Amino acid sequence: MGRADARRAQARGSRRAAKSGGIRRLFTWKKLLGTFFGIVLLGMGAFLALYLYVPVPAPNALAERQSNVYQYSDGTVLARSNNGVNRQIVDLAQVPTEVQRTFVAAENKTFYEDDGIDLKGTTRGLINTLSGKGKQGGSTITQQYVKNYYLTQDPTISRKLRELVISLKVDQNQSKAQILAGYINTAYYGRGASGIQAASQAYYGIDAKDLNVSQGAYLASLLQAPSQYDWATATDTGKRLVKDRWAYTLKNMVEMGWLSEAERAEQKFPVPQKPKPAQGMEGQTGYLVEAVNKELDKQGISAEDREAGGWTFTLTIDKKRQQQLEKSVDEELESQLDRDGNKVDATVQAGATSVDPKTGKVLAMYGGEDYVKHYVNNATRQDYQPASTFKPLVLAAALENESKTQDGNLIGLNTVYDGTSKRPVVGSDTPFKPQNEDDRSYGPISVQKAMNNSVNSVFAQMIVDVTPAATKRTALALGVPDKNFPERPAVTLGTMNASTWDMAGVYATLDNHGRKITPHILQSAEHRDRTVKPQAPRKEQVISRASADTVTSALTGVVESGSGRAANTSAYRAAGKTGTSEENKSAWFAGYTPELTTVVALFGESPKGGRQVSLTGTANSGRANGGGFPARIWADYTLGALGGGSDAKFDLQDVERGEVPPPPTPSKTPSEEPTPSEEPTPSKSPSETPSETPSESPSSSPPPSAPPTIPPPTIPPTKSPELPPEPGESDGQPGERPGGGGLLGE
Repeated sequence: MGRADARRAQARGSRRAAKSGGIRRLFTWKKLLGTFFGIVLLGMGAFLALYLYVPVPAPNALAERQSNVYQYSDGTVLARSNNGVNRQIVDLAQVPTEVQRTFVAAENKTFYEDDGIDLKGTTRGLINTLSGKGKQGGSTITQQYVKNYYLTQDPTISRKLRELVISLKVDQNQSKAQILAGYINTAYYGRGASGIQAASQAYYGIDAKDLNVSQGAYLASLLQAPSQYDWATATDTGKRLVKDRWAYTLKNMVEMGWLSEAERAEQKFPVPQKPKPAQGMEGQTGYLVEAVNKELDKQGISAEDREAGGWTFTLTIDKKRQQQLEKSVDEELESQLDRDGNKVDATVQAGATSVDPKTGKVLAMYGGEDYVKHYVNNATRQDYQPASTFKPLVLAAALENESKTQDGNLIGLNTVYDGTSKRPVVGSDTPFKPQNEDDRSYGPISVQKAMNNSVNSVFAQMIVDVTPAATKRTALALGVPDKNFPERPAVTLGTMNASTWDMAGVYATLDNHGRKITPHILQSAEHRDRTVKPQAPRKEQVISRASADTVTSALTGVVESGSGRAANTSAYRAAGKTGTSEENKSAWFAGYTPELTTVVALFGESPKGGRQVSLTGTANSGRANGGGFPARIWADYTLGALGGGSDAKFDLQDVERGEVPPPPTPSKTPSEEPTPSEEPTPSKSPSETPSETPSESPSSSPPPSAPPTIPPPTIPPTKSPELPPEPGESDGQPGERPGGGGLLGE
């Protein structure tokens, strides 16, 4: 048995050895190397065939480039972009050597040594293309020149392979100077400028021959992201990124021996001049085109895509309503201003946005007196405070969160607060005691009357009752941008930043019973190769219908018998709110009918540098508050936009009246109720009560007795101990000097 076992074991070993030997014979090093080199040779052969097959094409023919058409919603033409491009070819010799080098330092440090391609970067670009990441990867200057001059911007594999082959051929047939000149003359720099000469004029108002190294480094940095890095329109993040890119370019120049450390230390970031609009953009046209271009960026149609031409962009703008808005601003404001002879009038800037509250379509927009004279769009700018137009959102947050007063009463329109001016809020870790407009005290006052008269002290206490954090959540959900928006009691006075565009969306959402409305101005974008129709934003319910309708009910009182009476007319039902920011730097009226939501604002802006200044004295009319020019513009526009009026009514449901404590004794009479500080006002008419607003539907709750006749015994005392003002605020409004007249109170 031992010998038999040994023979069997020997046989098994022989079989294994034979098998192993077969595998080794199949995968010998010689065969593996042969296979590898075979694949390499095949690849080289394929590339050689591609190299021989792909010719250097003719340059892109500018004569075939089409203009872009911008048109109103009815198809009539608003504007056309230029046929051709804003470009002037310059010889490389006209560009200072150190400026030429900034482009090499920023884009391709090996430019003068490489063969025109970057295999590593190209491979990365192909992988990104295959994985759906689009136009990404590290191309050489030669490759970018080839793409701009001979090919297209399409992020496809075939284009990338053609770019690779053509770049090799171009590098062999053209000098580095020719390639660099072609690159800087064809690249797109933003602001409609193609080529370094147009870019020099657009950003610095000089010829390319006069650029210095810092300016050249900025222009070279722009090429990575022209729209994002334009200093005039860049976000804080964009500004940080372009400054980093600028510094990176200069650092590379030092490393390459083109700039000394001492010269680098002397360089200061060259902030470019403000953009100058292209011809044909006068009046409101430029503002509308600018607004739709920003939306096109968000929809994936970049400035480079638009530069290729051939697009028809249809706006949501209603031509007749646009003309009406311009007419209303001219008649109600501009005709009364003396911009040349009055220093205050010269500072007045008007902005407005009008929205369909069912769809979010921007139907009309006013960006300023003239796009050519004032480049900043007053309709979309976010550098001013919306002031008391924010107060309805504090009420919306109270209703949405079922908040209660310090005494445990559910907040509603009839809830009574202490309207004493400079009354310290109760229940806040942050002291706050705002002054009412004209330092007027109201004593016990209902939420409805407080809204009518925009009583600061009431809404300061209300935001504490709701909490600033909960109020902010509601406001952001409604569409207020999160810009300079701390969670502090002072934000009840609208101290964050917002535009008329933003607030039009907020008020349209209230108008739409709490279903989110997001303003948009692009209806469609059509090209011979593709058509883009923006996806409509989801109209989610961001606050309950009851909360939204209760706010609407409150705002009808503001128009009927409160600070917004200038917007009142029997021709339509309206709800709205006035607002005047600290030191009278902005004045607002935000309002809506069942069919139309419009926000109008005035901004005080110094003609020298854009500094915010007071509107007081506009058209020699004293303080320019929201109930003045903005409300009158709003009323005139709304009347015309609705064709002379409308019978549409607000369909209000489940309006929340709130809880009011019973009177302490039945002997009290209305004549005994006003506090010594209260004065008779026009708002004491019976029509002021929310139950009597004609716009409320029969489905609303029946009206209770007039709230001011019920003196609540548990209101926090008006003689509270003096508290220090909230940090950054005075006894008046945030940032306002004492005795300033309560400029945020209206």
